[in-house]
Amino acid sequence: MKKIIPYLLLTMAAVVMIYPVLWLIGASFKSNDEIFSSIWFIPEHIELSVYKNAWETVTPYTMGHYFLNTFTIIIPKTVFAVLSSVLVAYGFARFDFPMKRFFTALLLGSMFMPAIVTILPQYLMWNKLELINTYVPLTLPSLFACEGTFVFILIQFFKGIPKEFDEAAKIDGCGTFGTLFYILVPCIRPAIVSIAVFTFLWTMNDFLTPLIMIHSVEKYPLSLALRLSVDSTGQGYEQRTIIAMSVIGLIPSIAVFSLAQKKFIGGITMGGLTG
Repeated sequence: MKKIIPYLLLTMAAVVMIYPVLWLIGASFKSNDEIFSSIWFIPEHIELSVYKNAWETVTPYTMGHYFLNTFTIIIPKTVFAVLSSVLVAYGFARFDFPMKRFFTALLLGSMFMPAIVTILPQYLMWNKLELINTYVPLTLPSLFACEGTFVFILIQFFKGIPKEFDEAAKIDGCGTFGTLFYILVPCIRPAIVSIAVFTFLWTMNDFLTPLIMIHSVEKYPLSLALRLSVDSTGQGYEQRTIIAMSVIGLIPSIAVFSLAQKKFIGGITMGGLTG
């Protein structure tokens, strides 16, 4: 009986956590009246045509076009964020340089700065460079390790790796970057996967930054396309169409998280250190 209770509690918690997703899928088939009158996720009638309408959207472009725009932003941003964060964290964790304490404090301070504070200066800078309405403002900043949280996480991982690894690699002929990419990076794989997943999810859900930097509907990512499908009054449209678009938009995030979760566990096993 004692073994059954924990599993029962975990099952109940899992149902509570997954029910909103089930309701979202069920609501995509419901009428407006049924959506607001019932909390049960199973609809009275199922019409698959709602997903066809959702894919086509009410804009001149399909969801496939907005997915392409979104991944045009996400892929380089994720690569830049991982690469730059690893390099900066490696420098902080393994090397001494002038004013290191000052820059460390500056890094920690950037972690507590709200992102909204930096949007206006960024907009003014990109506007002067005539790069507004391009994907450059959404991707290029990641090349400079702009997420202090990621750098801080990686620093802690680097510090958990004995420096004897670096010395052994140096004896074997590895240079600075050889030691990083061949010895240390495999050991911090769990952190790298986490950074990649967080960057993917945050970029996928980002609404405000593309709204400010992108003006052309043709270049909108999926987050803006969802809002564009709702009229300015919030009335006169089918809720289920917007919900169906949201369900379709969730698929990449769920897929990436599911795949990365397995790699995350594998990374811990392969890169774990003892002693």
